[in-house]
Amino acid sequence: MARIKLEFPNPEGHTLVGLLETPPDRVPTSRYALFAHCFTCSKDIAAATRISRALAARGIAVLRFDFTGLGNSDGDFANTNFSSNVADLLAAARKLEEEYEAPALLIGHSLGGAAVLAAVHALPSVEAVVTIASPATASHVQHLLSGARGQLEETGEAEVQIGQRRFRIRKQLLEDLDQYASADHIRHLNRALLVFHSPLDTIVSIGEAGKIFQAARHPKSFISLDKADHLLSNREDAEYVAETLVAWASRYLGLGQHGFEQSIGTAPRVAEKEVLVTELDTRFQRGLYTHRHQWLADEPKSVGGSDLGPTPYDLMLMSLGACISMTVRTYARHQGLALDDVEVRLSQDRVHGRDCRDCDQEEGRVERIEVRLNILGALTPEERTRLLGIAAHSPVYRTLSACMIVRIGFEEEPPVT
Repeated sequence: MARIKLEFPNPEGHTLVGLLETPPDRVPTSRYALFAHCFTCSKDIAAATRISRALAARGIAVLRFDFTGLGNSDGDFANTNFSSNVADLLAAARKLEEEYEAPALLIGHSLGGAAVLAAVHALPSVEAVVTIASPATASHVQHLLSGARGQLEETGEAEVQIGQRRFRIRKQLLEDLDQYASADHIRHLNRALLVFHSPLDTIVSIGEAGKIFQAARHPKSFISLDKADHLLSNREDAEYVAETLVAWASRYLGLGQHGFEQSIGTAPRVAEKEVLVTELDTRFQRGLYTHRHQWLADEPKSVGGSDLGPTPYDLMLMSLGACISMTVRTYARHQGLALDDVEVRLSQDRVHGRDCRDCDQEEGRVERIEVRLNILGALTPEERTRLLGIAAHSPVYRTLSACMIVRIGFEEEPPVT
């Protein structure tokens, strides 16, 4: 998986730093998520890192970032408050939308959960929200600062112990938290909501999860984290959250196993050696079915699609490449050749007939597919040449390069030429 460093300004002009965890090459990116970490934590806290990487492995790219004055981000933590955290979250969402895709999923841990619940109303792209060990409102944090209230009232500043670190805060933090004492906004989320919480959490009691769940409307779900602590310190707890989060999100974000198959309802009956294509929307999304499998075709957003699946031309190239790879491997195995691996890279374009050296046609446009093989192993030059030649004997290659007859007609009557 690739980790991409992102930098972006917040409304105050400070540079915030984030990391975008992206899926491995073999797994396409299904959707994008934004992760908000706990109060005074950084983006590199173990729970945020583990959950983000686990989600990326399952096809969900995740951006986690440091709020103002924390981790690698600029600014002074003493000058921040809950409102500025929400503003930072919205800035991160804008960065995702500008360079990749607007987030469809918001995940918040601890006070980060309260932040996503407050910010989601300004993010129309978000379809699902997840809170982990989160308070219902930001005002819950006030109990952590109660020992410094007197000094804050007297001098306007105080140093407080939060977790294992000491932070300098200002009176404006308490005043800002007072604005977030109501959970009414949760009732109007209008998004699917999943609440994770541990009954043994000593930092944010499970009663806060109850407040979130009671305030929200359906669809909403609650999952108990059993023996987990507030920070999900054990790897098993973070991985459990990631696994169940993806399973839950697949219902609302159109995700499938490892990002390859979209959940598109009950598959229709399809005869063996037959393929069925159905409409999933009135634009370009199409369900692709065989006797035992289902997939999805779509078009890029640039032409009005949702980019949730390969294009028809991509599927054609995949079919050709898969057949060539299988044919080369089968031949090498039968001949006892030391083939370690074979990669097939394909592209398709249209060229003018007179510019195509392999074509007889000189006028008009010609469809051309370029196929490049990367053959690895202890092979002689002669053996490599034989494997390259056998690729031209693959069944799909022969079908595409032959003079084909395609007949189109109505399903209830015989096809016509």
